[in-house]
Amino acid sequence: MKQLIALICVISWSGFWAFGYLALSADIQDQTQMVTAGFLAFAGFLTGMFTYMRLSRDIPSNP
Repeated sequence: MKQLIALICVISWSGFWAFGYLALSADIQDQTQMVTAGFLAFAGFLTGMFTYMRLSRDIPSNP
């Protein structure tokens, strides 16, 4: 299960960076592309943070 969460984490962060770049580099006149890429980047950020926190919570601490 950890491997699946790790895979989702990597894909989510990749989507965040890719769609974030598209949102920032979109032409100002093309509002639809900018907003859509922004929403997809935000979804990638939320999913990436959730899976990262889930993975970091499962790491045992060394006494």
